[in-house]
Order: sequence, then structure tokens, then C-alpha cells
Amino acid sequence: MKTSALTTGLRQRLTLIALSTLAVLGTTSVGSTATAAPESAVKASRGEDGPVIVAHRGASGYRPEHTLAAYELAARMGADYIEPDLVSTADGVLVARHEPEIGGTTDVAERPEFADRKTTKLVDGKPVTGWFAEDFTLAELKTLRAVERIPDLRPSNTIYDGRFEIPTLQEVIDLAKRLSKELGREIGIYAETKHPTYFQQQGRPLEPALVRTLERNGLNRPNAKVYVQSFEVANLKQLSTQLRVPLVQLVDASGAPYDFVASGDPRTYDDLVTPEGLREIATYAQGFGPQKDRVIPRDANGYLTEPTTVVDDAHAAGLTVHAWTFRAENEFLPADFRSSDDPAAWGDIFAEYEAFLATGIDGVFADHPDIAVEAARAQQLARR
Repeated sequence: MKTSALTTGLRQRLTLIALSTLAVLGTTSVGSTATAAPESAVKASRGEDGPVIVAHRGASGYRPEHTLAAYELAARMGADYIEPDLVSTADGVLVARHEPEIGGTTDVAERPEFADRKTTKLVDGKPVTGWFAEDFTLAELKTLRAVERIPDLRPSNTIYDGRFEIPTLQEVIDLAKRLSKELGREIGIYAETKHPTYFQQQGRPLEPALVRTLERNGLNRPNAKVYVQSFEVANLKQLSTQLRVPLVQLVDASGAPYDFVASGDPRTYDDLVTPEGLREIATYAQGFGPQKDRVIPRDANGYLTEPTTVVDDAHAAGLTVHAWTFRAENEFLPADFRSSDDPAAWGDIFAEYEAFLATGIDGVFADHPDIAVEAARAQQLARR
């Protein structure tokens, strides 16, 4: 760290945000009819031109990710969008899981009736051992329960292990519709197609079911509050001919889109973030989702360096920029803002938001949506 300890101001800010979070957590649960503070004022308080807040896998800093409980809490905390990562079941139903392998986010390993489903598959060319969503029917998946993916960093989330089902995309949409009415503001869907080449190889392509679901819900229209994102390129180009909602090209900190690798295309993500590459993205997508090190890199010791030109270059190409992922734990923060050597302790995430919002990004993916909302509000107040 560049400072030896947290400042008094930081301690006060973290205390205030923790208290506000506890207030929401204490009154909110899936199915609850309790109404939070007038959340229609949340977006207005930070300005309609303020950054978009995407709840990364829901409020995954407080609940096991990709559960209806995590999505509902995120909406009540003021998130503009909830983000389901989409994988397919054996019967072609889209469900919300971070990866096709579900052993790390469900209790499937404790279910003897599914012991024979454990196997090894190649996911994006790498062997992965476990249980895979596409080997289960939806009815079978519904017997499983979600667990916290990173219990060492989020031990308080483990109290919810075993309580929540794996939701379908339709259930996520239904939840967003219900909460939109209850909260008096529209809750958007920011869906990601996970490993599309892999699922094509498995005979379970994601795109047809996604298009059908959006159309069935009246969401395949230009003014729908929906984004669709992918780390691959070919499926976004395909979807650009079928969907009327904005598409977002995700870009990792290193490596290459797997569809490029599988087809022998030598380009990497580095090529996509050049001015020329961003202009090409703009031919099939409306948004650009960079891993945040692409916006402000870190040095060898983990400290932030100078911002790159990628935000300005993306804007010049006509793309919006939604950066990922912002998390409060020291494990994920730049060294500048860590509070201690404890990876699970919270550091000065407000300072991180301040640095990144100053680059002109248009939105953030946040595990702790309430903190993102407060950081965005503070930025807007500072500009007035």
C-alpha cells in the first residue's frame, strides 16, 4: 500500500455504506412485498446522464451469484440492470450460471444421485472436470441449490448456501418485470452468452433460445431495456442480424476470443482495442465492455498507472463503454486502495470508482451495486 492505514474518512464511508446495506438486507428477500426507499429517485439523484450500474451476476457481493435473491437485492439497491450469464440445459432451456461447469456454484457434488454425471470436457480448448449444465434437464437442475462461489473471500454469503434454486432466463425476466412495477423504475436485463462456441460444439447453441425468449417477452425492440454481450465475435455478428437491442463486445485483459482461436484467426483482444479494431466492433455492436485494466493498467506491483486512450477511442468509434468488474474486497482492488493484507477485507473502492469514472466510462459492472450507486451519485454531485 502507498498509505499505511485507512484514513478516518475512509473508515467512516465504509461504515456508512455497511449500515445502509444492512438496512436493505434486513428488509429484503425474494417474494417480499416490502418497498425500499423511493428508488425511482436513485437514478435521478445522480442524473440521467450518470453511469449505468450493472449488477454483476446480481448483488453477488451479498448473495450467492446468479440467484433470484441476488438479482432482487441488486434492483432494490438501485442497479439499472441485472446481469444473467446464460448456459443451456439438456432440454435447451437457458439458465443463469457463470460457467457450464456447475460444481463450483451448486451443491451437485453432494448429490449422490448425480455422482455419475461428473466428467471432463474441453471448454474453450482447456480440460475442465466437474458437472455440466447441458448434461442435466431443467427439472434435474431445479433440484440443486446454489452455493457461494468464493467462500474464502465472502464467508458471510455462505449462510445462504442451499437456499436458492438455479433460475431460468424467463424467471429473471419475470422478476425484473415485477420489480419494475414495484420500484417505479424499469429494471433492465444485461444478458451474456457464455462460451457460445462450446455450446455449439455440444449441440446446444445459445442464440436461438435467447432470441425466442426476448421475442416472447416483447423485448426484441430498439427501446427495450436489454443488452446482450459476449466475449466472442461471431455470435454477436450473427445476433446483430436477429436482435434489435444493443450488443456489447466484451474484451478480456489478455488472450483472444475463442471463436478466433477455433477458426485459426490470429487476432487477439489486443487487436480489438486498437482504433481500427474498435471501429470494426462498431459495425456489429453498440457497446464495448473492457476488463478494467484495459482502461487503467496496473504496474508490476499492482498499482494503477496512467489511463490508456481506449475509452476515448471507443467513443470516437461510436461505442459506449461499460467496464468490469468492480468489487470491494482487497483481493480485487489495485494496490493503491487496499486496506490491509487481508484479501477478504474491504478497501477504498470509492477511490477506485473515482479514478475510473474520471476516464469517461459510461457504465460499470459491480458486485456491490449499492456502493456503485453511491459512487455514481457522488460523481454527479461533484460535476454540478
